[in-house]
Amino acid sequence: MSAVFADTFYWIAFTNVQDLAHERVKTFTRAAKLDLICTTEEVLTEYLNYFAAWGPHFRRMAALNIQNMLVNRTVRIVSQTADSFRTGLGLYRARLDKGYSLTDCVSMQTMRREGIADVLTNDVHFEQEGFRALLREPS
Repeated sequence: MSAVFADTFYWIAFTNVQDLAHERVKTFTRAAKLDLICTTEEVLTEYLNYFAAWGPHFRRMAALNIQNMLVNRTVRIVSQTADSFRTGLGLYRARLDKGYSLTDCVSMQTMRREGIADVLTNDVHFEQEGFRALLREPS
C-alpha cells in the first residue's frame, strides 16, 4: 500500500486499548503493511489534547508515542505552518454547512497537496471531500 494519511482517530484508537476501535485498527495496520503513514503536527496536537485529562499514564504513553513517531521512518509528520493554517481555514470557510474541524480541514488540504487519497479514520467528513476512509464501519 502506498502512502496513507493518519487522522487523530487512528492514533487514539491505536494507543488506547479501551477504545472500541482498538482491535480493528491494530488488525488493519498489521494486514495493510503500510509503507508510509503521513500525519500533521495539528493532528498530533489534537491527539495529545485528547489524552491531556486522562492522567499521567496516558499522557506519558501519548508523548512517548509521538517521540517514537519522530524517529520512525514509516511515519512522516508534516510541520504546522502559517500556510497550512491559512489553507485549512480556507476550506473551513468554504464548508460552513459541514461539521469539519479546523484540524480536519488542514488534514484534507495536506492530503490534496501530498496526493494522498486514503485516510486512516472512520470520519465520514473525509469521504464527503472525496477521500477513502479506510476504517469506516459498514453501515
